[in-house]
Amino acid sequence: MVRTTLLLSLTLALLGHGLAQSLTLYSGRGEGLVQPLIERFTAETGIIVNVRYGDTAQLAVLLLEEGPASPADVFWGQDAGALGALSLGGRFRELPASLAADLPGIYTSAGGLWVATSGRARVLAYSPGRTAGQPWPESVFDLTDPSYRGRVAWAPTNGSFQSFVTAMRVLHGEDATRDWLRGMMANDVQSYGNNTTQVEAVAAGEVDYALVNNYYLLRFLADDPAFPVAQDFFADGDIGNLVNVAGAGILASSDDVEMAERFLEFLLSDESQSYFTNVVYEYPVTRAVAPNERLVDYDELLETSPEVDLDVLEDLEGTLDLLREVGLL
Repeated sequence: MVRTTLLLSLTLALLGHGLAQSLTLYSGRGEGLVQPLIERFTAETGIIVNVRYGDTAQLAVLLLEEGPASPADVFWGQDAGALGALSLGGRFRELPASLAADLPGIYTSAGGLWVATSGRARVLAYSPGRTAGQPWPESVFDLTDPSYRGRVAWAPTNGSFQSFVTAMRVLHGEDATRDWLRGMMANDVQSYGNNTTQVEAVAAGEVDYALVNNYYLLRFLADDPAFPVAQDFFADGDIGNLVNVAGAGILASSDDVEMAERFLEFLLSDESQSYFTNVVYEYPVTRAVAPNERLVDYDELLETSPEVDLDVLEDLEGTLDLLREVGLL
């Protein structure tokens, strides 16, 4: 309530002086997560951001349906699949080369149409006590081995898992992905609703391993440093280490391009990047800000991540069809 009141006061003050400018943001990132940053942007620039919050995939579909008539200036999505869909749909305008000049390929669109604002790595969470002295799996494909029978968790209805499966289809092909899914099911993989419940399941002794995003465990450790779960990567370049991104692009139909570019510049600023890694536990996309001390460093992340064109992760429907085919949906 205090935050809303302060923002309203600032807005009224700017309007009173005839200085208010505004842009429209469609955000697939949650309000509780990003609203503090949006308010900081307004305080620093005087630009009011009118936000429409919603599910990332649903907002992307809406933007495709609205076409050039959309009121949105910027789309800020939770994953690269939606960004890729809008890129392929011709809804983004090309960004200034300077905006992403210092970012590695895993954090940019191949066509220069969107830029990552933070990175989220896939990892294997595990129980240190129950896995001590056992060989570490070199690849996510190793988890179909009988030694992992009934010990691994996944969340097939979760969006981050589905993006990972899409990336596996891109890198290894439809047949290899189908074989892996069926192999995991035959090996009695345990299904959960989301990443949080998977991490909790490892702590509770229900499973020994879980395929999750990197930041969920860090949230538990922030509350309880003795939380009995750890996490690590597979071998360098394995698809199990997929680095997906949250990212933003400017709509081709925007009438406020300069302000939209300022907003993207703000999301890449040291202030915002520090917020993403130290508060949200995601990876910064610039070298100027060191990752949270509980995360691997910048260069190690680049080395361990597979090379995947994130724009092609837009084929969610193909992944959903495959998950239905094997009986997971």
